[in-house]
Amino acid sequence: MPSHACSPTRRIGHRLLAAGLLCLGLAGAAHADLWAFVDARGVTHFAAEQLDERYTLFFRGSSFDSERDTGVPAQTQAARGRVQSYFDVLPTYKSAQPHLRRAAARSGVDYALLKAVIATESGFDTQAVSPKGALGLMQLMPATAERFGVAPTGARSLAQQLHDPAVNVPAGARYLRHLLDLYGGQLELALAAYNAGEGAVRRAGQKIPPFRETQNYVKTVLALYRQLQPLAPVGAAPRAESGARSSRIRMTLPGSASGTFDEKREP
Repeated sequence: MPSHACSPTRRIGHRLLAAGLLCLGLAGAAHADLWAFVDARGVTHFAAEQLDERYTLFFRGSSFDSERDTGVPAQTQAARGRVQSYFDVLPTYKSAQPHLRRAAARSGVDYALLKAVIATESGFDTQAVSPKGALGLMQLMPATAERFGVAPTGARSLAQQLHDPAVNVPAGARYLRHLLDLYGGQLELALAAYNAGEGAVRRAGQKIPPFRETQNYVKTVLALYRQLQPLAPVGAAPRAESGARSSRIRMTLPGSASGTFDEKREP
């Protein structure tokens, strides 16, 4: 990814987030832990396990099923509020919010899910570029973006288009909507395909592929998605934001395998 200096406001916001990584209340079993670190550019990286010594424990989660565990204890509500507040201080998230809201309303993908995917994919860095060429907030490969309606114009190349949140987020939401429909609303499979490719899910027998990176990715997005659900009174079920259709959240996934895989690069 190209380097660029952070503005003073952005640096302050990320310092607050970094401090928050160290002081969140930790409780529950270790089925949905989330680790994070803030890099030198001020971009937050999340993972479902401690990938290296830079990662600190963001929160320790427990097994969760939104169709079973509808009650939200006060302690969980408080922790969730703290997680959400850390995102709210990020100028990059604030600037992306209108695009997320419109994309959620138009695609029917839950706003909180889009937020979790972007946080995992790019840390809300609009200029993010992966080693293999995935671009922008939702880290779309150019071929995937074209498949879902993005095309170069006379004024801007395809890459320039994908660095624009007004283009990137709706295209990514359309792709995620397609995957959710393709897998009958099975969120874990849709996320696995978003990361590893539809072909990899098919070859795995319509299951999450046995790649450590992909399983970590699915766990990470689901863990963030749970924490980013709209706050509700104790005992109330989570509600989707912006009128979007929500998907069932299940937090217990297969253990990580030892294989390696290059995300979103397989047809």
